[in-house]
Amino acid sequence: MIKRILIANRGEIVNRIIRTCRKMGIETVVVYSDADAGQHYIDEADFSYNIGKSAPSKSYLNIDVLIDVLRESKADAVHPGYGFLSESADFAKAVAAEGAVWIGPAPEVLEAIESKCHCRKIASDNCVPITPGTIKPVTDINDIADEAHRNGLPLLLKLDKGGGGKGIHKIEDVDSIEKLSADLESVKAIGRMAFASDDVYVEKAVSNPRHIEVQFIADRYGNVICLGERECSIQRRFQKIIEESPSVAVSLHERKKLYQYTAAVVRAMGYSNAGTVEFLLDETGSFYFMEINARLQVEHPVSEMVTGIDIVAGQIKAASGEKLSMKQEDVTIEGHAIECRIYAEDPYTFVPCPGKIEHVVFPDSDNGNVRIEHAVYDGYKVSPFYDPMIAKVITKGRDRAECIERMKEALSGFVIEGIKTSIPFELKIIDNPLFKDGTFTTAFLDKITFQEDNV
Repeated sequence: MIKRILIANRGEIVNRIIRTCRKMGIETVVVYSDADAGQHYIDEADFSYNIGKSAPSKSYLNIDVLIDVLRESKADAVHPGYGFLSESADFAKAVAAEGAVWIGPAPEVLEAIESKCHCRKIASDNCVPITPGTIKPVTDINDIADEAHRNGLPLLLKLDKGGGGKGIHKIEDVDSIEKLSADLESVKAIGRMAFASDDVYVEKAVSNPRHIEVQFIADRYGNVICLGERECSIQRRFQKIIEESPSVAVSLHERKKLYQYTAAVVRAMGYSNAGTVEFLLDETGSFYFMEINARLQVEHPVSEMVTGIDIVAGQIKAASGEKLSMKQEDVTIEGHAIECRIYAEDPYTFVPCPGKIEHVVFPDSDNGNVRIEHAVYDGYKVSPFYDPMIAKVITKGRDRAECIERMKEALSGFVIEGIKTSIPFELKIIDNPLFKDGTFTTAFLDKITFQEDNV
């Protein structure tokens, strides 16, 4: 069994992992950059190490420095959290080379599934529907034009090894060779700069889809359990803002079908540990495999709230080589859960708002129906170097209506002085009739405008 874990990350996810490690009797090692020197989890952990300057490339993305900490701390495992190096095959290989346990899928699996085309082929080969498009990267604009003639417009150009919504470009027509060439080169340039790969594939754009994902845990012995689906359609620029479980758009029959799709893909990949398979649901009710996220998701708490299953504990046990102790029929979905991500940004212009939090008060979370994940405190400085998300609030209700009301109450209970946050914007979203009746799609925020003077 793992005895000491290096948490190679920062912010709220560090507190989240520490909490589970304590329950399991596992020691924790945390790292921090100069910008994070005041984080409270430095004192909460058993061991802590400064890993350098504030810029991520000098600290949280520096594999050599993190491996030095792994050696010095004598940790026997690494939990990468989410973001940063959480899906890095190179980091996973470096951890394994030190004889430590990588809490995630094996390095060779990570390396293979970096390619979206590889994942699309696996899904297609296992009778899991994929969005119409190319299985292999395109070689030139003729491939794009051929795909337009085959499946129609609009199309999406996507980076084979991209992520986070970067490098996605919509093609409305293929008549202009010059424009098509420029569009392709633009996406390739983003790939070279952000992901060291300029391979691009083409997908048919799905009109007004819903974004549905399935949380799973898999062991090394081919056993897979799915922990319900999450509705992630409230997005801005392909970035999730609000997530919930279960989805009002998914029937019991469809949930079972999604479970079958998920298990088929996971087994075919040889994947062990926790992860998420993402799907698009179109206006006709058809589901399409989109991608797999090989890490702990930001929104994992909503699945934990409705299933009662600790996903971080599941990760640690799977990485330790334990067999799953549950079967699919043991997983039950009870009630409804919603998560709102709270960002340090202007709620109407969405411009990041770094600065000092002079005073913070959190809503009551003692009754088990409200869960706050954060790493902020009075005097906390929101750094411009990192993602502006500063907290997550998750509520649970017996049904969706009660859950929404509890979320409204929880968001209204925050006091965050010194910076602007996304809370007013999220209050408007959950009070919108389309959100309340569950008829929204990923186009929701494109069609709805919330004005500051209406707050």
